[in-house]
Amino acid sequence: MARKPSIPKGTRDFSPQEVARRNHIIGAIREQFERFGFQPIETPSFENYDTLMGKYGEEGDRLIFKILNSGDFLKKADATVLQDKDSAGLTPQIAEKALRYDLTVPFARYVVMHQNEIDFPFKRYQIQPVWRADRPQRGRFREFYQCDADVVGATGLIQEAEFIQLYDRVFASLGLNGVTIKLNHRKVLSGIAEVIGAADRLTDFTVALDKLDKIGREKVEAEMEEKGISREAIRKAAPLFDLSGEASGQLAALRGLLAESPTGLQGVEELEELLDLTRQMGLEAGKCVLDVTLARGLNYYTGTIFEVAAPETVQMGSIGGGGRYDDLTGIFGLRDVSGVGISFGLDRICLVMEELGLFPETLDRALDVFCINFGPEEARAALRLVMRLRSRGIRADLYPNDAKVGKQFKYADKRDVPFVVLIGDEELRKGEFTVRDMRGGGQQSYPLDAWEDFADTLSA
Repeated sequence: MARKPSIPKGTRDFSPQEVARRNHIIGAIREQFERFGFQPIETPSFENYDTLMGKYGEEGDRLIFKILNSGDFLKKADATVLQDKDSAGLTPQIAEKALRYDLTVPFARYVVMHQNEIDFPFKRYQIQPVWRADRPQRGRFREFYQCDADVVGATGLIQEAEFIQLYDRVFASLGLNGVTIKLNHRKVLSGIAEVIGAADRLTDFTVALDKLDKIGREKVEAEMEEKGISREAIRKAAPLFDLSGEASGQLAALRGLLAESPTGLQGVEELEELLDLTRQMGLEAGKCVLDVTLARGLNYYTGTIFEVAAPETVQMGSIGGGGRYDDLTGIFGLRDVSGVGISFGLDRICLVMEELGLFPETLDRALDVFCINFGPEEARAALRLVMRLRSRGIRADLYPNDAKVGKQFKYADKRDVPFVVLIGDEELRKGEFTVRDMRGGGQQSYPLDAWEDFADTLSA
């Protein structure tokens, strides 16, 4: 007996309906990307192992899918490493490539390799899948799409303000109201780590803090202590967990907390300027908020960081995020090139829109017109009509063989086709076709050479 097929955990098949809905979201994102002046690029699904490793921190590196070398991948492995079962030492010897973890590091590599071919500042967008060996759960998959927009070679906060506006425009175009754009600054977090005496544990501090909304304060503090951050340092960081309310009040509290940290104060000033820019852009009050516990665990962020929260009525994590990474290209040898970017979480946005019923009903309909096949002669006439309707941009199809009429109607009903065309022997003799409205229940006949009149009614 044949074994029942399956797919890897954390991956999915997508039905025609699901693909149509995903394409609807991608189309809205792509339209706004291009309206804001971003250009599309694509990079390979896998990169060299050393291109990705060491760029995301210890936790991120663990989640990278490694690809075994072709052939006898153990042949070149060091015998001592094999005997000692040293996985960290063995992996680079047997896996020279890895699936990309995100689109940002490959983009930095792209910029360095093509620096003489692109114009700076370079605004690119990229919509492609990425892979992470994460624990699958609702809204978190091992294979998923990222929709990224980045600018390299642009300093100042104007670009950050534009990204906030870009987020707002995309979600407005999708009818997804109630999202919140959260802001923080890595320099603020660096300053806090500095003043509490944990500057040497900045990565551990931010990685743990980034989990606050997922595991709660108690577990975050336990993780910090486990990573070597002293209890005294955690106690000094306590005011950070309690900051809330208006941005002006939070910023004032941060100035007091960071009074001895020039780096932290610089972050506060930049946040204040950015929030002022968002007000000048007329962004709706409450849509863009300050969240001083927002950390974004990736190591490469250096300035403003963003995260987009779904509407409170939906139980979902972030549906977008990003930030400034001022010298990411430096890891590949191109120094002092600033960068900032954001990402849309396609899969999570799709889940949120499904739960809120925001997809247009027409997305689930793949056909506008379906022709019944009554036989060879009638089918030829129907096919000519189908081709003419398609030339007008109407989605039309003909059943491929002359099966029972009831079966063909059932097929049309399952595909939710609004109009079924009948060209039987009587219609053929009269030189006409009959259109049945599958929703309204009526029907109307048209001369075959007046097909455009029918097309006009569909386009109206």
